[in-house]
Amino acid sequence: MSYTPRLKKEYKEKVVSVLTEEFGYQNVMMVPRLKKIVISRGVGDAVADKKLIDYALDELTRIAGQKAIATISKKDVASFKLRRGMPIGAKVTLRGERMYEFLDRLVTMALPRVRDFQGIKENGFDGRGNYNLGITEQIIFPEINIDKVNKIAGMDITFVTSANTDKEAKALLSELGLPFKRN
Repeated sequence: MSYTPRLKKEYKEKVVSVLTEEFGYQNVMMVPRLKKIVISRGVGDAVADKKLIDYALDELTRIAGQKAIATISKKDVASFKLRRGMPIGAKVTLRGERMYEFLDRLVTMALPRVRDFQGIKENGFDGRGNYNLGITEQIIFPEINIDKVNKIAGMDITFVTSANTDKEAKALLSELGLPFKRN
């Protein structure tokens, strides 16, 4: 018997039927689904100190449970002392089982640890069914040891869905457990 993440099972059993009823899909394949989650972090100070990229890669790898890669600058910017090909950030792309596991940890453990949390904002949709969420501190994740953090930094989390509209994507993400703010 193989292991299936809780949210993946919940998507198949509950979310598909709820979204089909709400939007009137004729086919199960028309129901929007979560394609991938991209966690990224810019490290602007890495121009002066190369070790900051290693710290960012290590932290993203711990948070995601998958090896993070460094993002490379595409052009020279003299005012920032930036050269083409220098590492300036880190990112990790999650798909499949790890994606559902990360989403479950984000919703159940990390977001409730945010100070004065009222829910996430609804204005992070891009018009094509994708949602961007900014997190100000990486220490909300239980995988990060606060004593070993050299600098508190934020990160961006992008949820890429197969939804055509923002309304469908919001319904999908809220059914998967993302706590949007009430109006």
